Amino acid sequence: MSQSPGAIGVLLPCDIPTADMIPFAREADAYGFDELWVVEDLGYRGGLAQAATVLAQTRRIRVGVGLLPAAARNVAFTAMEAATLAQLHPGRLDLAVGHGMPAWMRSAGAWPQSPLTLLREYINALRSLLAGEPVHTDGRYVRLDGPRLHPSAVPEQPPAIFAGVRSPKSLALSGQTADGTLLAEPATPPYVHQAMRSINPRRPHRITAYNIAAVDNDRHAALATVRPALKSLGDSGWKPHIEPLGFYDELAQLRRSSESSQAFAHAMPDQWAEQLALAGTPEHVRSRLGELFVSGVTSAVLIPAGPSPRDSLAALAAVL
Repeated sequence: MSQSPGAIGVLLPCDIPTADMIPFAREADAYGFDELWVVEDLGYRGGLAQAATVLAQTRRIRVGVGLLPAAARNVAFTAMEAATLAQLHPGRLDLAVGHGMPAWMRSAGAWPQSPLTLLREYINALRSLLAGEPVHTDGRYVRLDGPRLHPSAVPEQPPAIFAGVRSPKSLALSGQTADGTLLAEPATPPYVHQAMRSINPRRPHRITAYNIAAVDNDRHAALATVRPALKSLGDSGWKPHIEPLGFYDELAQLRRSSESSQAFAHAMPDQWAEQLALAGTPEHVRSRLGELFVSGVTSAVLIPAGPSPRDSLAALAAVL
C-alpha cells in the first residue's frame, strides 16, 4: 500500500475491454494501489456488478462504486446489494450515491424535480437500512413502510456512504448526511478548498478526488497522453471545477472558437493542461498528489489516460 499521507486509488475505465477488466483490477491490487473505483455511466457497465466481480478477484484493495444514481434504484434493494458485498468483503467497500448526469437521467426517464430532496431522503434511508434498522418514512421520493435487513444480512462493517455532488447546496448536503464526498475531475486544490467551505462537515468526513492522470519520464509525453481526455472540460457543466483556477472564461472562449472538442483539447496551453490533470514525471505527480492531500483530500483517484488502460496503470504505479 502507498506510504503517502492519503490513499492513492485508480479508476477502472468505463470503456475498458471486457478481457482486461479482471487483469486490470488484479494488477492494481498487486501494484499496491489503496483503492479501485468503478463507475456506472449510462450505457456502459453496472457499478454493483463490477464491484462484486473485482472484489472477488482481488486480495486486499478497497473498492468504491462511484456513483449510483439515486433515482435509478429503490433504496431498500440498494441496501440489500451493498450489505451483501460488505458481508462478503468486510472493510473493502465504499458506495457513492448521487444525482447522476441530468441528460442521462432524463433520457432514462428518471430525473427528479428536486434532486437534492431525493438525495437527502435516499442517503438517510440507506444509512439506517445498512445499520439493520426498520425504516418508516413517507418522503417526497423515498417511501418505506418498515423494511429492514434480516439480522443475518446486516454487515458488521457497513460501507461508507459518499455523496457524488457538485453544487454548493449539494456539497452542503453531503457534509450533513454522508460519510464522504466524491469530487469528479478535475479536482484541484483550489476547487477542493472551495468545495470544503460548502461541505462544512459535522463529523469526520472523507474526500475522494478524481483526476485524469498520466505518468512518463518525459513531461511532454505525459501531457500529450492526457490531452484527449480533457476534451469535455470546455462544457459549461465543468465551470465549478475550473473557475477557481482563474482561466475558465478564456477556456470557454477557446472551446467556442474550436471546430471540435478534439481541436479544443489540442489547442489548450500546456499550463492549463498541467493544472487540469496530474501529468508528468513520477516526482512531479507525487508532488501534485501531496498538494491535494494538504488541501483536504483523503483519497486521490487517478483516471488512467492513454490508449491502453493496463499500460497506463503500470506507468501510474510509479508514483506509489
